[in-house]
Amino acid sequence: AGAETVKRAVQLDAASRFQESLVCYQEGIDLLLQVVKATTDEAKKHRYRQKISEYMTRAEDIKKHIEKEKQDGKYHKQIRIEENATGFGYEKLFHEYLTEIVSEVWVEDPYIRQVHQASRYLYNFLRFCEMLVKSPSKVKTIHLLTSYDAGSGRSQQIRVLEEIKQSLSNYGVTLNIDFSSSIHDREIRFNNGWMIKIGRGLDYFKKPQGHFSIGYCDFDLRPCHETTVDVFHTKHTKKM
Repeated sequence: AGAETVKRAVQLDAASRFQESLVCYQEGIDLLLQVVKATTDEAKKHRYRQKISEYMTRAEDIKKHIEKEKQDGKYHKQIRIEENATGFGYEKLFHEYLTEIVSEVWVEDPYIRQVHQASRYLYNFLRFCEMLVKSPSKVKTIHLLTSYDAGSGRSQQIRVLEEIKQSLSNYGVTLNIDFSSSIHDREIRFNNGWMIKIGRGLDYFKKPQGHFSIGYCDFDLRPCHETTVDVFHTKHTKKM
């Protein structure tokens, strides 16, 4: 398993997919270290240690390269979510970037509102907020910029957002809500420099088959619409 993992790491490395390559190098190194411990043949141990040393050196070089890209504001990672794919709940998608130093989050999405009397957009935002509350980060402020619902749905939109705001305050989190009639981009930013752009915003999950079907409560089990996730790291996160 260790050999296969580092083989995958080398392939990803050659394809300039450095972030994924680094993860595979780290996992492969851990697996190979376990093999070394279990091996009694000294010649094999020596060969394994040589390879591990080479992989560790490359992993460190990749770490430095990624860190430099972050510092230069050039980091870019793209995740392709295939049609009907599962395993892309908010925790899975965002946990890598929600480090302990994150205290402020910006959400720009024009569709955090009612659509055709279906409130999934608002529920998605609520789920996202729940994920932030549960994360290792110490989020204290969430800024939401969205658009007003048209027609009779506006009052319900405002009521639901105020309810979310009040509920978040019970956890020591402030929700600031602003509206724009011209907003069309969708992005999420953390004050540690990470910015995530999702083609479909927070609404990339398909409608569940029923209220009691698998995936209704657990988004990791919910099939997704096809979409692209672009991740950037910038020195400075712009404010609204």
